[in-house]
Amino acid sequence: MSSGMFRAATQGSRALRSATATPTIRAMLSSTTGRSARAVLQRTLRPTLTAAFHTTPLRLTSEAGSNPMKETPVITSENITVGGKTYPSDKYTNVTPTILEKTTRQLHLNPKHPVAIIKELIASGFPGFKHYDTFSPVVTTKENFDDLCFSDDHPGRAVTDTYYLNEKIMLRTHTSAHQLRVMTESDKILVTADVYRRDEIDASHYPVFHQMEGAQLFDAKTAVDVIRKDIAQSTSAASGSIHTTDTTLITPENPKQDCHDEAAMLATADHLKHSLNMMVRKLFSHEKDLQVRWIDAQFPFTSPSWEMEILYQGKWLEVLGCGVIRQDILVNAGKPDKIGWAFGLGLERLALVLFGIPDIRLFWSKDDRFLKQFEPGTIQKFKPFSKYPACIKDISFWSNDQFHENNFCEIVRDIAGDIVEDVQLIDEFTHPKTKKRSMCYRINYRSMDRNVTNDEINVLQEKLRDEVVNRMKVELR
Repeated sequence: MSSGMFRAATQGSRALRSATATPTIRAMLSSTTGRSARAVLQRTLRPTLTAAFHTTPLRLTSEAGSNPMKETPVITSENITVGGKTYPSDKYTNVTPTILEKTTRQLHLNPKHPVAIIKELIASGFPGFKHYDTFSPVVTTKENFDDLCFSDDHPGRAVTDTYYLNEKIMLRTHTSAHQLRVMTESDKILVTADVYRRDEIDASHYPVFHQMEGAQLFDAKTAVDVIRKDIAQSTSAASGSIHTTDTTLITPENPKQDCHDEAAMLATADHLKHSLNMMVRKLFSHEKDLQVRWIDAQFPFTSPSWEMEILYQGKWLEVLGCGVIRQDILVNAGKPDKIGWAFGLGLERLALVLFGIPDIRLFWSKDDRFLKQFEPGTIQKFKPFSKYPACIKDISFWSNDQFHENNFCEIVRDIAGDIVEDVQLIDEFTHPKTKKRSMCYRINYRSMDRNVTNDEINVLQEKLRDEVVNRMKVELR
């Protein structure tokens, strides 16, 4: 999955409405399609469904075979060096050494890491797709926002949500910062990358996570016939049962694009849903009777749009978002005669569930007791190797108008790193006379691989108190 770009891009009401498919294509899927009432989504997964214009993508591996992203980043008072390139800092600069160090890890390229295992399992379900997974995370604000038609006041641009190297350069918040560019190279594409968003601290949130998105394009004039044949072939080759609930409808809130032929659009939508049904059937092969339901959604650069949920261990799990690609994006990619679909998902969300990993911090562990549990191509349940005791500390202060929780959490990360398991606001009140707001946060310190001492945590807590005052201008209580 939340905060960051996808959350911001989909803020506001999200009507539960979507699109029907043509009766002909629906009939081919009738054996796997059911209908039932939909439930209201409680929380988004944060997949990204935007398509960006990236004119000169920087890939990690040069012709000489070197990997500049493995070089240690350097921050000075005037410059930031990351991925072998140096950028001037300015008043927008808010990226920290803690975050920049994560750019060197590239978990999705380690074949024995759960994130990479999920990535490859998904990719295996899309044969013939060109897979890009070595783009640098450093992009321009134009690539990440402007070319996607994000308004100047869009919340995703806020320095409280996004990591900036300077006013024009940032760490990408979604894989779609590269999508439109790669569409010019292939009609079947997958993009996997680490993405960066300032976020809260708990067992399921982390400021760095991994996204995977895919897109497939068809010739608009022949899409219906091509798709009919492809669905028929893939359905006959599929194994395992899958029961789908799809009561979505085309509505003004989730409309067909005016430029699209209705039959071609509905065929494209069916191909998208069928492809993703087969993908999750493969991922959740241990589920005997997999149940999937489709829910209407609204994303800036697909229309109509949907989200997929699966019933897993008695609970509905949000898996991905998807839709029919906005035609203006295809025009900008030089493919005005195409029609296509796109999807996006978060790899950590799936890995947490499939591997049974209880804490998102474990993905970043360098402990062999974690790393040696996994093998490529295999979903193997995580075996806990220890649970060290927590050390809990509180910090209280009088807030101010400039306070933002993401900024506070960023200071906590800078001081204590991954020793912090979660941060919770446990009390707040407004003084009746002064109108000043008091806030009390509880910080749960717990290492994943060793025991921490109270004396050690006291040192960190005192440093945190000093930094909160210096950087946030609050008054300790």
